[in-house]
Amino acid sequence: MRTRLLPLLIILMAGVLLALGFPLAGSLAAAHQQTVVVDRIDDTARFAAIAQYVTESGPGIDERRATLQGELARYHGVYGIRAGVYYRDGTAMAAAPDGWVVPEEGELRRAFGEALLGRRSHDPPQVWSWQSDPRLAVASPVVRDGDVVAVVVTDSPTGQLRSRILHGWLLIAAGECAAMLLAVGAAFRLTGWVLKPVRILDAATHDIATGRLTARVAASGGPPELRRLARSFNEMADHVEEVLEQQRAFVADASHQLRNPLAALLLRIELLALELPEGNEEIASVRTEGKRLARVLDDLLDLALAEHASVDLRLTDIGLLAAERVAAWRPLAEEKDVRLTACGPAAVTAWADPVALSSALDAVIDNALKFTPPGEEVTVGVAASGDASTIVVADHGPGLTDEELDRVGDRFWRSGRHQNVKGSGLGLSICRSLIAAGGGSIAFAHNDPCGLRVTLTVPRTAPEEAAPALPPA
Repeated sequence: MRTRLLPLLIILMAGVLLALGFPLAGSLAAAHQQTVVVDRIDDTARFAAIAQYVTESGPGIDERRATLQGELARYHGVYGIRAGVYYRDGTAMAAAPDGWVVPEEGELRRAFGEALLGRRSHDPPQVWSWQSDPRLAVASPVVRDGDVVAVVVTDSPTGQLRSRILHGWLLIAAGECAAMLLAVGAAFRLTGWVLKPVRILDAATHDIATGRLTARVAASGGPPELRRLARSFNEMADHVEEVLEQQRAFVADASHQLRNPLAALLLRIELLALELPEGNEEIASVRTEGKRLARVLDDLLDLALAEHASVDLRLTDIGLLAAERVAAWRPLAEEKDVRLTACGPAAVTAWADPVALSSALDAVIDNALKFTPPGEEVTVGVAASGDASTIVVADHGPGLTDEELDRVGDRFWRSGRHQNVKGSGLGLSICRSLIAAGGGSIAFAHNDPCGLRVTLTVPRTAPEEAAPALPPA
C-alpha cells in the first residue's frame, strides 16, 4: 500500500512546489530587470537634463554639446552601454560610440517612438537567462517648454543581468530540492505512521486465519480511526475466540459425558443378549451401532482436544519419526497382507510438534491401510524442498473422484462407496487440525495409477516465537 500511496503524495507535493517555484522565478527575473531599468531611466534623465538646452542642429558644436558628448563617451567607456541623444528626425545630437544611430526597427526603434510621445520606457520585454545576448533598450524624452525636442536612448548589454537571474534561479531550485527532500521525508513518516496499524492488523488477521486465535493488535499508534478499528478488531477476535472455545468445550464435554451412558447402554445390551437366542441378528446390529457410536464419540473428543491443545514446536527429524510410525503400523499391514514401506532420506528435519505430527501420520496411515486391498502396497516417503519438508503417504486403493477430492477431510464426510468400511469420517479432520496447529498443511491428490496420495507439509524455518536452539526430537 505504501508503494501506491507514496507516489501520489510525492506527485502532489512536487506539483505544489512547481506551482510556487515558477511564479517565484518569474518574479525574481522581473525584479532584477526592473532594478536595471530604473537605473537606466535615472541615467537617461540625467542626460536629458543636460541635453534639453542643446537643441540646435547643424555642424557647429557648442560647449554644452561637447559636455554632453563627453558624458556619453565616459558612460560608454565605463559601463559599455551605448547611449545617444537624437533629434525628432533621428539625427544625432551626441552619441557614444561615434556614429551610432537608432536602427529602423527593433526594440530601440520602439523605445524611441514611445519617447517621442513623451513617455519614458517602463516595460521593456523581459530578458531571460537562456536568451543569446539580448539587449535592453531604455529611452527618455528631452522636454523643453512642454515639447519633446529630442530623445535620449541607451542600449545596454544584459550579461550581468542574466547572470544574476540565473544565480537567483539556482537558489530557488536549491530551495525547491531541499523542500522536496523534506516533503519526501515527511511523506515517508506520514505513510509509515498511517499504515503501521494497517500492517499490524494485517499480520494479526493472517495469524488468526492460520489458527493463532490469541493474536491481537496493539492499538498504540496511527490515526484515531485506525486505533478505534484496532480496538474493534480485538473485541471481535475475543468474541470469536470465546465462541470457538465454547464450541470446543461443548463438543469435548458432550463427548465425555455421553461415554458413560453409552457404556452403560452397551452393558445392558450385552445383558439382554444373554436372554436372547445365540446369533440373533437384531442384537448383533444393535451391538454394532453401539460400538460405532462409541468410536464417533472418541473421535469427537480427539478432534476437540486437537483443536484446543497448544503445540510444542521443535526441530524434529521427520525421517526418523516416519520410520518409527511405519515400524509401528507394519504388524497391522502384514495382518492385512499389505506391504508398508518407507522411502526417502534417512534424516530430514523440520519444525513441528512431534506428538501432533505422529498422531496425524497415524491417522493417514490408518486410513491408507483401511482402503488398500490385500497384495497392494502403501509407501511413506519423506523429502525436503526449499522452506518445507513433506511426508507423502501413497496407497493403491480405490482412490477418490475429483468431486470427492474437494470434500475429503471435511468433518463426518465419507464417500458413498465406503459406507461399509469402519470409521467415523473424522480421522482426516483430526489430522488436518493437528498439522495446521503447527503451521503445516495437508493436501490430497490422485495416486498413479490408482489410489490416494496424501501430502503432509511442515515448515523447515523456525517460527518467530520458537526458540532457535532446540535439539531434534
